[in-house]
Amino acid sequence: MKYKRILLKLSGESLAGGNGHGLSTDVLISYARQIKEAVAEGVQIGIVIGGGNIFRGLQGVGRGFDRVKGDQMGMLATIINSLALSSALEAEGVKSKVLTSFCTEPVGEYYSKAKAVEYLNAGYVVIIGGGTSNPYFSTDTASALRGIEIEADIMFKGTRVDGIYTADPEKDPTATKFKTISFDEVYQRGLKIMDLTAFTLCRENKLPLVVFDMDTEGNLMRILSGEEIGTVVTL
Repeated sequence: MKYKRILLKLSGESLAGGNGHGLSTDVLISYARQIKEAVAEGVQIGIVIGGGNIFRGLQGVGRGFDRVKGDQMGMLATIINSLALSSALEAEGVKSKVLTSFCTEPVGEYYSKAKAVEYLNAGYVVIIGGGTSNPYFSTDTASALRGIEIEADIMFKGTRVDGIYTADPEKDPTATKFKTISFDEVYQRGLKIMDLTAFTLCRENKLPLVVFDMDTEGNLMRILSGEEIGTVVTL
């Protein structure tokens, strides 16, 4: 395998499947099978999941919620998703641990870098819920932060789009896909891959990034094996 340890960011919206909200058993099973294949090849996997399929803090602001409370609700949503994926992994025979950025015991263990790395080295998939534990920070930022902390070789951002394009391919049919692109060019073009805090964390800490379609089963192993799918953001 090309990478020994990765941080995998998964979209909460993708977990909803075609329902638009909630949890799709089919998606959870697909993700668990793909992760199982990678673990069987010796890849250590840390995971951060969004919560947009259940609740997103900014949605709450539009409905009159206090932003801090809205973000806290979003953090709890990511923990629900983490537990769901952990259950799906265990059903596939994959050992996993849910760690959370604030105290939720006995639901999940309180996160620390030392604990996460210890579990990764012992062969567990480590799912880190609760975002950064702070409001005003996205799960993209949490992913970048955790990837840096656990000393991942690379961050994989699994989405429903198969890479980075010159424009939104769902809105612009003329948009073309990049195989590779530098962090600097992403800044110059104003491409919205993830929020700038997360993106800057990756760039400043030299954590490469791959954006790929996780919803096509088998893609995770293809990209781990070195196939040129998705888009690599280089330093």
